[in-house]
Amino acid sequence: MENTTTLTFTMTAYATLENHKHLFFILFFSLYVAAIFLNILLVTVIHQNKQLHQPMNVFACMLCFNEIYGCSVLLLPVMGVLLSKTHEISVKSCIAQVYFLHTYAASEFCILALMAYDRFVAICSPLHYHAIMTPSKAGKLIAFVGIYPFIVFGCFFSLTLQLSFCGQVIAKLYCVNMELVKNACSNASHISIIGLVLIGFLVFPQLFLIVFSYAQILRVCRKISKESQVIALKTCLPHLCSFLNYSIGSLFEVIQNRFDMSYVAIEARIFLSIYFAVIPPVTNPMLYGLGTSLVRVHIIKLCSCVLSTRSFHPR
Repeated sequence: MENTTTLTFTMTAYATLENHKHLFFILFFSLYVAAIFLNILLVTVIHQNKQLHQPMNVFACMLCFNEIYGCSVLLLPVMGVLLSKTHEISVKSCIAQVYFLHTYAASEFCILALMAYDRFVAICSPLHYHAIMTPSKAGKLIAFVGIYPFIVFGCFFSLTLQLSFCGQVIAKLYCVNMELVKNACSNASHISIIGLVLIGFLVFPQLFLIVFSYAQILRVCRKISKESQVIALKTCLPHLCSFLNYSIGSLFEVIQNRFDMSYVAIEARIFLSIYFAVIPPVTNPMLYGLGTSLVRVHIIKLCSCVLSTRSFHPR
């Protein structure tokens, strides 16, 4: 980092939002507050009720913590730069944001894969579920999923940390690794190639596990009654929606980073670029909170208690 000549990057995408920056700030702030509130609410409800201390719900809490992590490292800097006059970010802050955002993205896929495996065991081997998914095994899986993305991406990111930066422009609302590479003083095309290989470690194994799990679930569902099929579908529906929602958002971002999207309206590009770290943190806690009957009952009870306490005013 001693050879770095650029001290700050100018985030040119903010020029598009300049005329309505206060409106966008309110929008981003509202989304952030909603995401934090909904995820903390779900974690609190699961933590307070021992009935919900099952691997499926524990994994849902892990997803909630990752959502808070992701939307915080994206929206907090975005709101700060949005209100600044220069729309600049320091190189060190940009590098930190790259690491945090990419590890959030990788962790999301890992957690979703873990949840798919849990559904596979619960539906395909219901009688042996507790013997297979023991607290010890669940703890080991959580530890592995929690560490794996940070180590794998960290090894790759060490290549970017060796670069010196001469460019000063990032045409996005936030920093990503490809933008850092584009601003390097020397040709760093090898990092782009290695980045594609990295996807093989951070996406494809998880994607394979998810597809395999649901293929087995479908195979089992063909042999059970329609009533049991409906129950299985209700169990899997929140996870399927989360997976598709996040996959679509990630695909938008990958396409924008790898291909020329100048023909698409800048406003649309901005929305699609933040989708993966803004929309899932808001929708996922609602999917797992309202989409799971037992969790939904406890959420309603908690909200009822809070409302009744506030409405009671002793004389």
